[in-house]
Amino acid sequence: MQQSTLSTILNPIERDAGAQKLWVRRFIPALVMLMLLLFWQIVTMLEIYPAFIIPPPIDVAEKFYAVLLDGRLWLHTQATLSAVLSGLGVGVTLGLVLGYLIAKHPLLEDSLAPVIISLQSTPIVAYAPLLVIWFGSGPTSKVITSALIVFFPTLMNTVVGIRNVPRPLHDLMRALRASRWQTFTKLEVPAAMPVLIGGLKISATLAVIGAVVGEFISANAGLGFLITLARSQYDTALVIVAVITLAIIARILYWLVTLLERHVLAWQSRARTI
Repeated sequence: MQQSTLSTILNPIERDAGAQKLWVRRFIPALVMLMLLLFWQIVTMLEIYPAFIIPPPIDVAEKFYAVLLDGRLWLHTQATLSAVLSGLGVGVTLGLVLGYLIAKHPLLEDSLAPVIISLQSTPIVAYAPLLVIWFGSGPTSKVITSALIVFFPTLMNTVVGIRNVPRPLHDLMRALRASRWQTFTKLEVPAAMPVLIGGLKISATLAVIGAVVGEFISANAGLGFLITLARSQYDTALVIVAVITLAIIARILYWLVTLLERHVLAWQSRARTI
């Protein structure tokens, strides 16, 4: 009876503490952004650098509104976003498929490891010009560049996730006479999902980098092209607008993967409460 009464008293207190902690976690990012804006404003007011090098925040806001109003920002954002999503889809798909095959067949890993490691260890800017030469300056080269930079983290996380499935669980599935498909869908995918989601979070942000690198090399549209154009005209405010837009795209993609994580890994939260 006393334990029940104590639980009744403590549960509302624990809920209130949890709600306060959640509120603080949501407030801190906004506070950090506000402090950065304040620091930026102070630097421009001190006139340490000319305004065309570090424009004040209000100038960037006005430029953002101007290019948003005339449609230029949406035009270039659409081109970049298309390459990012396509590259992310291609890279993640290839990484998942090949990663699973490598995890199940070590001989395949021995055969492909030199090529995969060579591609990953070489900076993307080194062979991006070759992709432009081979596939043209259109969207195809940007999609391939984005897919290549996404491919490796997805591949490695898939290999690690599949190989870390506990061996006793495989033995249990064989004892239950589960088919290969049942083992894959009921054991390997759920067990490896936390690692796969971690790789997808990394890939979602890297996809933006890959697409922009391709646009830096050769393009006639996209946020990377807009940055190159603005830089040649010493329009620093426009460069900052394009960079902020890229950051927003990456943040939205990361947020979407986080929502996917909450959905597919909801069973972990339920298991912890049992």
